[in-house]
Amino acid sequence: MSILPILCYPDPRLHTVAKPVAKVDDRIRQLVQDMYATMYDAQGVGLAATQVNVHERVVVVDVSEGRDEPFALINPELLWASEETQLGEEGCLSVPGIYDGVERSTAIKVKALDENGNERIIEAEGFKAICIQHEMDHLMGKVFVEYLSPLKRNRIKTKLLKQQKQAERA
Repeated sequence: MSILPILCYPDPRLHTVAKPVAKVDDRIRQLVQDMYATMYDAQGVGLAATQVNVHERVVVVDVSEGRDEPFALINPELLWASEETQLGEEGCLSVPGIYDGVERSTAIKVKALDENGNERIIEAEGFKAICIQHEMDHLMGKVFVEYLSPLKRNRIKTKLLKQQKQAERA
């Protein structure tokens, strides 16, 4: 397993709409394994392939306490989302150190393939539902900061660009 580099906002590649996976094969299974390793290494609870500059519809998630219940969603499709929503504080591995409130459905139902190509239906609520919605946004080229006001978004962009320039000089 390899640790993959994670794109950081405002990298324009984060806005690429991911293409469906044509076939779940060894290449996709390796991508899933590398994404698990990358997610755990970065202390994350979810990661979309878009974030590691692979523009295919692949997401990995593990919201378990023990960090031992990972699952992959390949070509995820939202079947249902509750009308009830909740404002929750979100962060993102592509927007390091930034957390802000985003309104999300409290429960969802998703159809996807697993890493073996088997179709599965996932019903999720609470934090798990929020995480899946967040990662599926990445597949559509959307980063959570786009839910924020233009003023907040510009402040975040300026702060992260400044940090990136300082890191390059170091």
